[in-house]
Amino acid sequence: MFVINFKNYDEISGVRTQKLAAISQKIAKKYKIKIAICPPHHLLGVKYSGPIISQHVDNAKIGSTTGFVIPELLKKSKIAGSLINHSEHRIPPKDIADLVERLRNLKMTSIVCVQDVVEASKYAKLNPDYIAIEPPELIGSGKAVSTERPELITEAAKAVKSAKNSTKLLCGAGIVSGADVRKAMELGSSGILVASGIVKAKKWSAIVEEFAKAMLKTPSNR
Repeated sequence: MFVINFKNYDEISGVRTQKLAAISQKIAKKYKIKIAICPPHHLLGVKYSGPIISQHVDNAKIGSTTGFVIPELLKKSKIAGSLINHSEHRIPPKDIADLVERLRNLKMTSIVCVQDVVEASKYAKLNPDYIAIEPPELIGSGKAVSTERPELITEAAKAVKSAKNSTKLLCGAGIVSGADVRKAMELGSSGILVASGIVKAKKWSAIVEEFAKAMLKTPSNR
C-alpha cells in the first residue's frame, strides 16, 4: 500500500489536486501497485480510479451533525476508507475503536496512525487494516524514520504481528527518497504513508515513480 496524504498544502489547491491524482493513477497502472490518495475533504470528489482515502473521519451519527465527516456518507460517496488519529488530528481512544469497527462493518479501509510502539501494540489489537507509525517530530522534517529511528519500524512491525490478525504496518514521517522507501520495507513495513515528500517535490511524476519503483525492488514484494 502506497498512500499519498495531500493534507491542506497550497501546492495541491484547486485544479492541482486533479493533476497529482492523474500522475498517481498513471504510475499505479504502470507498475501495477496500489496507490491511495488522501485529498482535502472538499476535494474528495476528484477523478481517480484507485482508492480515495479520507484524511479524517468523525465518530458522529448520521443526521444533524453539522461539520462532521461521517463514515456511512463517505461510503455512499465511494470513498474507500479513512485515516484515523493522524498526529495532526488526534482523537480519543474510544473513538478510534468505534471508528475501526464502523469502517470494518462498511467494508472500508481503516488506517490508524500512531506515534510510538506502545500505541502500535494497543491499536493493532483492534484489527484495523493498517497501523501507520509516524513519530510526530519527524513529520515534514525531511528526515525519514527509517534512517533516524530504524528500530522503531522493526519494533512496530513486531507489535503489529503479535496482535495475530490481518493488520499490516505502514511507515510514514520524513520519507523523501526511494532509498527511504526501500529501507522502511526491508525493516518490516508493508507500505508507506507520505505527504510533503511528494506534495512539496518539484517534479511530482519523478518522485511518485521513484517511490513506486522502490516498493517493487524490496524483498517483501518480489
